[in-house]
Amino acid sequence: MTTRPWRHAVVTGTLVLLSALWLVLWATTGLGPIAVGYVFMPLATGVAALSVRALRRETSLTPVGLRFWRAIEVGCLLGTIGFALLAWAALTPTPDMPSMPTAGAMFTCAGLLAAIWAVARVPLGVTSRRERVRQWLDRTIAFLGCFAVLWHFGLFPLLTADVPWKPTTLIIMMLSFAFAAGAITKVSYIVGGPVDRIAVRMVASVGLATGGVALLHGKYGYDGILPGQALCLPLVPLLVTVAAYRQRNAAGRPPTRRGNVWLPYLTVLAVEVPLADVIFGTPAVHGGTPEIRLVAGAAATVTMLVSLRQYLVNRDNARLLREREASESRLRYEATHDALTGLGNRVLFRERLDTVLAAGAATVLLVDLDDFNTVNDSLGHDVGDELLIAFAGVLRAAAGADGVPARLAGDEFAVLVTTPGRDEAVAERIMTEIATPIGAHRLLVHASAGIASAPAGTPASHLLRAADAAMYTAKQRGKANWVRFAAGMEKPAQAHAQLGGDLRRALNAGEFKLVYQPIVDLRTGRITGVEALARWIHPERGMVSPADFIPAAERSGLIVPLGRWVLRETCRQAAAWLERFGPEALEKAAPNVSIRQLHDPDFVADVRAALADSGLPPNRLVLELTESAVLRGHQVLRVLHELHEMGVRLALDDFGTGESSLSLLRAFPAAVVKLDKSFVDNIELDEPDSAAAGARQAVARAVVQLADALGLATVAEGIENQEQVERLLKLGYTVGQGYHLGRPVSSEEFTARLLDQRQRVPLVA
Repeated sequence: MTTRPWRHAVVTGTLVLLSALWLVLWATTGLGPIAVGYVFMPLATGVAALSVRALRRETSLTPVGLRFWRAIEVGCLLGTIGFALLAWAALTPTPDMPSMPTAGAMFTCAGLLAAIWAVARVPLGVTSRRERVRQWLDRTIAFLGCFAVLWHFGLFPLLTADVPWKPTTLIIMMLSFAFAAGAITKVSYIVGGPVDRIAVRMVASVGLATGGVALLHGKYGYDGILPGQALCLPLVPLLVTVAAYRQRNAAGRPPTRRGNVWLPYLTVLAVEVPLADVIFGTPAVHGGTPEIRLVAGAAATVTMLVSLRQYLVNRDNARLLREREASESRLRYEATHDALTGLGNRVLFRERLDTVLAAGAATVLLVDLDDFNTVNDSLGHDVGDELLIAFAGVLRAAAGADGVPARLAGDEFAVLVTTPGRDEAVAERIMTEIATPIGAHRLLVHASAGIASAPAGTPASHLLRAADAAMYTAKQRGKANWVRFAAGMEKPAQAHAQLGGDLRRALNAGEFKLVYQPIVDLRTGRITGVEALARWIHPERGMVSPADFIPAAERSGLIVPLGRWVLRETCRQAAAWLERFGPEALEKAAPNVSIRQLHDPDFVADVRAALADSGLPPNRLVLELTESAVLRGHQVLRVLHELHEMGVRLALDDFGTGESSLSLLRAFPAAVVKLDKSFVDNIELDEPDSAAAGARQAVARAVVQLADALGLATVAEGIENQEQVERLLKLGYTVGQGYHLGRPVSSEEFTARLLDQRQRVPLVA
C-alpha cells in the first residue's frame, strides 16, 4: 500500500517538537520523570527507518540509490535499538544522569558505521585521473579543517572534562565527529544522479547534531546531557526523514549543479577559528601548549595542502588556456580555409584582396575546371575530390611564395598575384601542368582562366567580376585557355549569369513548352514517330535558343527537373495521340535525356511514374541519349539496363561523332541508332564514283550495316532536301528526320499532320 510521504516527516517533526516542549516544561517545573526525555529519540528514529523503507518500496531507485538508502535504513534500525536501550536504562533511578549501556553503544556504533559506509559508497561521477587527484586533495583539506574545528570545540572538551565520559560514549562521539567531517567533505562534491544531492547532505549533517551534544556537555557538564538528548539528537531522525521525502521528489532528476569548488578555501577560514582561540583564549580552556601545537599543526597542514591545490589549479588553468588558444586557432583556420584542399577559402581570399587593393594594384586569376561535373557523374565524387586536391597542388606551385591560391566554390579557384607582370606566367604554368594527367587516377583535365587587374582603391567585387567575365569569355572561346579582361566582356557574362537565374523562375512559371519534330518513313512519307524538343519563351527575350539554356541548365542542375517535365509531357501527349488516332498512328515518342538525369537516383522511378500516369505503353517511349552520356560508368549502364527491362527503348543520338564502337553497342542495350547530321550534310553533292563520295558515305554505310547486323533500327538526322532522301535510301536508311520532312511544331500543328498523314504520298516513287 502506498503511503503519503509527508506523513513520516510530520510525525517525526511532531516528536522533535514534543521533545523540546517537554524539556522546557521539565526545566521550568521539574515535573515528571527524567526518563521521558529519552523516549522521543528512539521513537523518532524508528519513524525515520519506516520512512526510508517506504521510500525503497514505493520509489524507482537505481542500484546505487537502493544500496545507499538500504544502508541508511539499517543504520536507523540499529540506532533505534541503541537509544531504546538508553531509554530503558533511564527508567532505573540513579543519582547521576543515565548513560548509554554497552549493548546500546554497540548498536549505535554499528548504526553510525552503516551510515558512514552508505555515504562512502555514493559515487562522485569523476572519471579522469586529474579530477580524482584534485578532488582527493580538496577532501583531505576539508576533512582536516572540519575535524580540527570539531576536535577543538567538541571532542577535546569531552576528553578533558572534569567528569570523564564512559569509553563507549566517547567512541560514539568520535565516530559521530569522524562521520560528520568525512561526510561533509565528500557530499560537497556530489552533484546528483542516483542519490539526490540535497538528500545526501541532510544525511551527512546528522553528525553535527551529535556534535551539539558534545558542545553542551563540554560547556555545562552533566547539566548539558539532557538538553543534548532532548534538543540535539532528535534532529538526527528528522534530517533522515526529510532527506527521504526529498529523494522521493527528486527521483530520476538529472544533476543540475557542479560540486563545491569553494570548500577548500572555506576550510582555511574555518581552521583559523580554533587557531585564534588557542592563541588568544585562556590556556585553561584549550589545554595549553599541546592543544596549541595540534591545532597549529592542522592549520599549517591545511595551508600547505591549499597551496598545493592552488598550484594544481594554476597548472590546469594554463593547460586549459593553451587548449583554448589551440582551439581558437583551429577554428580560425577552418573558417578561412577549404576543408578538402587546404587552400584559402572565399573569406580569406577577399580579406587578402581587400588588403592588397588598399595598398596598391592587384591582379586576380579566376580558374574553373572544364566539364568537372562529368568526372563526378562518371567516376564518382571520391575521384572528383582527388582531382580537386591534385589541382590545388598545381595552383600552389604556380602561385609561388607571394601568390595567394584559394578555392572559391566547387570547381572554381582563384589566385591573387601580387608581383607585377607574373599573372601570365602563372596562367601559363597552370595550363602547362594540367596538360599532362594529374592525381592518383592520372586524369586529364582542362581549365579556363580569366585574368583581371585593378589599381589601388578598386572595390574587390569589381575586380572579381572582371576576372569572372574574362573566364566566361575563355570558355566561350573553346575552353582550356586563359583570357585577359577587356572592356565589353562583362555583358555576355552578365547575360549568362542572368540566364541561369531565370531558369528556375521560368520552370516554375511555365515558360517552357514542347515542340514535336516528326520521324518519317523515307519510303512512304508516313510519320512513324516524334522527337520532343524543349523551347523557352522568355517574357522579355522572346525565344531563347536551346544552345544557350540547355548548358546553363546542365551546370545549375536544373536539367533534372526540366527533363522530368519534358518526360512527363511527352508521355502525356503521346498517349493522347494514340488514344485519338489508334496504335498505328505513332510508333514512338522520343524525349532527350541528359547525363545529369541518368545520375539522378530517382530517374528510373520518374520514368515509371510518367508511363503509369499517362498510360503510354513502355515500348512506345524512346529515350534519346548521346554517346558521351552512355560512357559514364557502371551506374549509368545499370540505369539503362533497368529501363530496357521495363520495355523502354533507348536510342543512341548523334552516332558517329563521339566514341562510337562495336563494344559500346554491345554493352549498351540500344534499340535505335541515329546517324548524326554531319554525315548527311552535302551527301547529295558527292559524285557517285569520286573518292570524296566514298569517304563521306563510308561512315553512313558502316553505321547502317552495323545496325542491321545487330538488329538495331536506324534514323538519319538533319535531312534538308529530297536528294538527301534518295541518297540515304540507296545507302539502306528507311527512316529519317529533318527540316525537309518536317520542322518542329506545336502539339496542335502536329495533331493536324497526323490527321492528314494518310493522304500523304511517298517521297520516292
